[in-house]
Amino acid sequence: MVFNRVTPKLVERLRAAVGADCVHVDDESLLLHASDETEDFVFRPEVVVVPRAADAVAHVMRLATEYRVPVTPRGAGTGLSGGALPVHGGIVLATKNLGRILEIDRENLMAVVEPGVITQVFQEAVEAVGLFYPVDPASRGSCFLGGNLAECSGGPRAVKYGVTKDFVTGIEAVLPDGTLVHHGGKLLKNVTGYNLTQLIVGSEGTLAIVTKIYLRLLPLPNHRVMLLAPFKSLEEPARAVPAIMHAGVVPSVLEFMERDAVEITERHLGKSFPHAEAAAHLMIELDGNDEGVIAREAERVAEIVLAHGATDVLLADTDAKMGGLWAMRRAFGAAVKSESVYKEEDTVVPRNQLVALVKGVKEIAARHGLRTVCYGHAGDGNLHVNILKMDMSEERWNTALDPAIREIFALTVTLGGLISGEHGIGYVQKDYMPIAYTSEEIALMRAIKRAFDPMGILNPGKLLPSAGAD
Repeated sequence: MVFNRVTPKLVERLRAAVGADCVHVDDESLLLHASDETEDFVFRPEVVVVPRAADAVAHVMRLATEYRVPVTPRGAGTGLSGGALPVHGGIVLATKNLGRILEIDRENLMAVVEPGVITQVFQEAVEAVGLFYPVDPASRGSCFLGGNLAECSGGPRAVKYGVTKDFVTGIEAVLPDGTLVHHGGKLLKNVTGYNLTQLIVGSEGTLAIVTKIYLRLLPLPNHRVMLLAPFKSLEEPARAVPAIMHAGVVPSVLEFMERDAVEITERHLGKSFPHAEAAAHLMIELDGNDEGVIAREAERVAEIVLAHGATDVLLADTDAKMGGLWAMRRAFGAAVKSESVYKEEDTVVPRNQLVALVKGVKEIAARHGLRTVCYGHAGDGNLHVNILKMDMSEERWNTALDPAIREIFALTVTLGGLISGEHGIGYVQKDYMPIAYTSEEIALMRAIKRAFDPMGILNPGKLLPSAGAD
């Protein structure tokens, strides 16, 4: 695709359409929107537009279509796959001014929100009225609900409650030509035509810009406990996971973390954590409304993990104790980033293949002379593989990294998995898509993209492989 540059005339028309205070061309604003949390990439946009309403978003897209200028939607910039990077310059359309919780409907257990609402702010707002939104990404304190929808975010509680797609029941969105569309609503059932809502969820801002989201809520669980189980090997906790599920216990959280992840986080936070010397840990949370049931489930889980090699089981049954464990778990990403230049992969396999994936990742990394730090959502087979550069030379790093990633992804697919569970494909993973899908399957995705965006102006350079890569 060939795009045009942003002209002074287009900037003038953008200001007239959405308000001069919503259009920014100063160096500080452009640099602020040139990167996200993906490694060290920087792509400078030509203008940043921060509309306050859906009709303003539609105006921007109509002008972008008229001028054939690319538009990159952006939430909070917390993404890890480069989905918000303006790789072709053009317009960054930021959603931070679309930040209202429009409605919390207690009677229907539904909410209506704009995409710029911070996830944790929304969680706390619904909890204040006795409701629960379980989708819980590590960046919940800063990420936006719109970005969660774009990537179909999951997080630790996916094992019991599911991911973003399981809570989105409807959307309002602007298509690349500026058309405003609606689909779904406060509905638990809807088979009225194609499910456009679920097509747009997880599409990484390549098909439409969401301006309103309908979300399903749950009653807030009254009780919660957490267990921490250390193990002497990487394989033992992975084998314990299916045993827990077969016992009829469905934890709300079932997290895997290897020793390096804990030790790096100890250094990063300046705190000590229990049994940090263990080869690996499982962090297990149970929740519900019957304290007695939860206590019995905790006892059963403790029996299972001890039978599968756990050397101890620590109980966290107060907010302070659970908060300490959550602080450790949520800091893993930042801790790894502070340790070294790194590349994070987001593999997902059937959970009974987690042992094979962990072992295979370690073998591949060793063969290429690379260090990996692994942690993730064991309950749903989602392993985050962090490959650290450490003191490796730039030349050696560049030579070893891509072949190792390709081997890890090939192994993942062989095990029945795919190359991203929740971080998305974005800019950095798109050329690995042919490992996961056939050329016919990728061609079908391209056809869907063309149907929504025939000019290719919306978030170009993302999700689909470069020409010739498939």
